[in-house]
Amino acid sequence: MSQVFVNIGLSLDGYLAPEGMTMKNPRYKDWGAKWGALMTWIINTQYFRDNVKFRPGGDTGPVNDLVRSTTERIGANSMGKRMFDQGEISWPEEAPFHTPVYVLTNEKREPWVRPGGTTFYFINDGTEQALKLARESAGSRDIRIAGGADVIQQYLNLGEVDELEISLAPVLFGGGRRLFENLGEPGPQFRIDRVLDGPDATHVRYVRC
Repeated sequence: MSQVFVNIGLSLDGYLAPEGMTMKNPRYKDWGAKWGALMTWIINTQYFRDNVKFRPGGDTGPVNDLVRSTTERIGANSMGKRMFDQGEISWPEEAPFHTPVYVLTNEKREPWVRPGGTTFYFINDGTEQALKLARESAGSRDIRIAGGADVIQQYLNLGEVDELEISLAPVLFGGGRRLFENLGEPGPQFRIDRVLDGPDATHVRYVRC
């Protein structure tokens, strides 16, 4: 059966995104440099660079293998409107998902088809409906909850997250969007399944108990 998993970078003080992160205000509190420091671990890998058609090169090794295996398991993605809005401005024409993507939003909009296999579907019926559609399209592959923090919290509160893959980077944001807020009681219980040390982050996989 398909697994539902979260795969994100996280700052040392628990933030998924720095304060004021928006493409409309790129210089606010230097958020771009903070985001770059948070995501260095993936930007520098060969597989990621090939996947998004950056300049050739990049690091190989265990972290590169991790990025490859994580990407290849994904059959569908789900995200929130805030994440989509920023990506619509900044993603290349061939968006970097190559799967159906279910966007939780109040906006009514026709599916947006991009080159390379990505189609964005805009879901007005809530988190459970988005997950239902993602399961149908993913088949035997897994569903990634891409973000942002509010959407991940919704899936956690539904008890639908089977795995958390967190790449903890040694950077401090001091403010922004925290990952673990607004969670109901009792929250889901996880155990550590794997730890991989890298030069730019520590990668921990937690699975449901």
